[in-house]
Amino acid sequence: MTRWLITGAAGMLGRDLTAVLGSLPGGEVTALARADLDITDGPAVDAAVAGHDVVVNAAGWTDVDGAEQDEAAATRTNGEGVRRLAEACARRGATLLQISTDYVFAGDADRPYREDSPTGPLGAYGRGKLAGELAVRQLLPERGFVVRTAWLYGEHGRNFVATMLELAARRDTLDVVDDQLGQPTWSRALAVRLAGLGEAALAGRAPAGIYHGTASGQVTWFGLARAVFELSGLDPERVRPTTSDRFPRPARRPAYSVLGHDGWARAGLEPLPDWREQLAAALPLLRAVRVP
Repeated sequence: MTRWLITGAAGMLGRDLTAVLGSLPGGEVTALARADLDITDGPAVDAAVAGHDVVVNAAGWTDVDGAEQDEAAATRTNGEGVRRLAEACARRGATLLQISTDYVFAGDADRPYREDSPTGPLGAYGRGKLAGELAVRQLLPERGFVVRTAWLYGEHGRNFVATMLELAARRDTLDVVDDQLGQPTWSRALAVRLAGLGEAALAGRAPAGIYHGTASGQVTWFGLARAVFELSGLDPERVRPTTSDRFPRPARRPAYSVLGHDGWARAGLEPLPDWREQLAAALPLLRAVRVP
């Protein structure tokens, strides 16, 4: 029996992880939300990790712009909190799957970032997440897995695809940026891959290290919005392209967030499907909960 611990279980990915891991035969899942466990509380983290085989950390500070206003608080969660989890896993003999981000890169590449490509965060959020990555690699060289994801969307919580569905019902046209390139990733599809990675890790088939948990292919936010409209039976011409400078934000966004997926082959696992295939599967579920 595999004993799983999910932290951040009330979030978008956390809720999908709870459903996916709970459906596995021979598994036992403990799902802890922020109200149940503060990952910066070392003694509480150690007690929570005890008795578990795999910890999946979906907890974190996700307010990218807010991190620019209070970097210390963001890093306390995304850096120091992850270190507390890694320390507890090291003491308890557990495997840790740490969810990270494309924001650890500068976003100035012209080809997909490899798992071992040099990092260079543009802002506070990326710096904090990178600190968490480094803690996992340092403290858990044999049992630490960093899974970087990007452009995540799903049924639970706010996200770009859900926002497009909501705005489509209220506006005739939408202006969406067409100068940022990435890989829209369905949180449920990522949860399935994380489950497979955790099982492969326990079986000794997956080497510790960095994996890129993003969809295959690439598209801009504008292209994604048009696909949401098209696959929902709406007129994609209602979506118009614009540039990022029309929507100034406190935190700089990477212009290029395309990640390579060579790491999955090391574990004998397939990378996530193409972004459009994922979107087509996810949209009926999102429409059911988002559209009046």
